[in-house]
Amino acid sequence: MKKLPIIHARRLLGEGSRFPVEQLDLEFSNGEKRTYERMPGSGRGAVIIVPMRDPETVLLIREYVCGLHAYELGLPKGRLERGEDVLDGANRELKEEVGVGARRLSILRTLSLAPTYMAHVTHVVLAEDLYDEKLEGDEPEELEVVPWRLDQLHELVQREDVTEGRSIAALFMAREVLARRGRDA
Repeated sequence: MKKLPIIHARRLLGEGSRFPVEQLDLEFSNGEKRTYERMPGSGRGAVIIVPMRDPETVLLIREYVCGLHAYELGLPKGRLERGEDVLDGANRELKEEVGVGARRLSILRTLSLAPTYMAHVTHVVLAEDLYDEKLEGDEPEELEVVPWRLDQLHELVQREDVTEGRSIAALFMAREVLARRGRDA
């Protein structure tokens, strides 16, 4: 395994803005020196939840996504609040965005978004044994909840309104975990 570059200096640009940039002066093991820029993470990260209504059906949401100026179909997700545990944050987001909580939550894995320039991570959480409970969220409008069968995942990923990589990856991971569980039972 390669030795990590030495960080000689760090500078924060745009401090106080929503998307600050950190400059790193690096020296690689071969002596090459470069300045890289990255978006530092908050340290808390985010969650994306795969809420299973039953062993075959996931609950998706349709919401406005500002980056694409469109409505996108995907999984509920959100940032973790200060001091919030991953599973507690996942259950909170689930209640805010879908109107259900989960009695059984498990972390499947952690994903990075764009690791070449972003330090942000998202924890993929499988939510099962759902029950009705609604919390007030920060969304400007009611989100549409759309049930989708996992055996129709191939059709879902062909839709024009399903483009977010984290949702697609999390759905395939959850499908494999659930299928393995079914084979082992």
